[in-house]
Amino acid sequence: MNDKTTLEFARQLDKEDQLSPYRDEFHIPKDEKGNELIYLCGNSLGLQPKRTKAYLDQELNDWAQLGVEGHLHATNPWMPYHEFLAEGYSKIVGAKKSEVVAMNSLTVNLHLMMVSFYQPNKKRHKIIIEADAFPSDIYAVNSQIIHHGFDPESSLIKLKARKGESAVRAEDIAQTISEEGDEIALIMLGGVNYYTGQVFDFETITNLAHQKGILVGFDLAHAAGNIKLELHKWKVDFAVWCSYKYLNSGPGSVAGAFVHEKHHKSNLPRFSGWWGHNKENRFKMPDDFEPISSAEGWQLSNPPILSLAAIRASLSIFDEVGMEKLVEKSKKLSNYLIFLLQTIDSDKINIITPKEKGCQLSIQVKNENKKLFNILTKKGIIADWREPDVIRIAPVPLYNSYTDVYKFYKILDSIL
Repeated sequence: MNDKTTLEFARQLDKEDQLSPYRDEFHIPKDEKGNELIYLCGNSLGLQPKRTKAYLDQELNDWAQLGVEGHLHATNPWMPYHEFLAEGYSKIVGAKKSEVVAMNSLTVNLHLMMVSFYQPNKKRHKIIIEADAFPSDIYAVNSQIIHHGFDPESSLIKLKARKGESAVRAEDIAQTISEEGDEIALIMLGGVNYYTGQVFDFETITNLAHQKGILVGFDLAHAAGNIKLELHKWKVDFAVWCSYKYLNSGPGSVAGAFVHEKHHKSNLPRFSGWWGHNKENRFKMPDDFEPISSAEGWQLSNPPILSLAAIRASLSIFDEVGMEKLVEKSKKLSNYLIFLLQTIDSDKINIITPKEKGCQLSIQVKNENKKLFNILTKKGIIADWREPDVIRIAPVPLYNSYTDVYKFYKILDSIL
């Protein structure tokens, strides 16, 4: 037997892992007997950092003691609280502080961005999206197309993998941009496809699109905190993300947005709200909207502080570790899982995630049989099933261990 398929080998990898102490920074779910479950579902909801409670308690205490005065006099004043997240977010998505902002929820932000960046006309009205994009993204772009008086049947281009393949080929994306570029107004892709785990080539797609006069946005729900991003360098026009998956900020927490600085002083149309107004005279309540010359100018309302506090707690961990180390461990962890899965002698499963990936692996169960997933759940594996036939597994480098990966492999192997 290859020693790499032993529990001892996995434990040795954990001993050598410089990030392994951070597992203790998180609450690991347990079964009714108090045993830790094998949590591999950070791509759906990240685990709670233990320090989150202290961050929330600080704001609850200030609210109790100060009331409305907390906006200016809380330990962390609420008025500029969203600004405390800017540096952390900028490091995670590869942006300038002025290009990022925490606000709203993901699909709300996507709509706000399309108000500005999807301006169709009779000649240029099409949107490109992946065919298996997250449904909310499909709903959003469809509704925007209809809102502007066009028909999704003719205005929405859905990128599909070739027959018998699961990932969209880069050359097929390039060909679509080349052939239909004069009619395309916007490319809006998931940076990491939620279903297959495929990572798209942000830089190449953006460059090809801009050569054709096409604007580019990405949904980073499965990318932020997962893969190395350089949004400013790649000249992506906009991006949106949620904060409750790899960013561990709690269910339904406030989302984020990126707007490249080249658009900050443009005359792009936008929906306006008072929190996006010039801070110097915001409280003078002027009638005319004067947008802040940064991503903050797309804000609508003052944000929920308790949610921002949870994000800030998680970002403090990212600040300590850094994306470079996280991505390095993530690659090792997911590649170790791939190695182990490939030793299983079974024709019942197939890894459909391509080599261009983050930490998520999508395992196709042949014959569309959910029975396997249900057995995994009963045996203490917290994973994710996506119709019609995929189990999504995400070994998250901040809190998952090589031992977690090994135990998942052994349980799966025993079932098969």
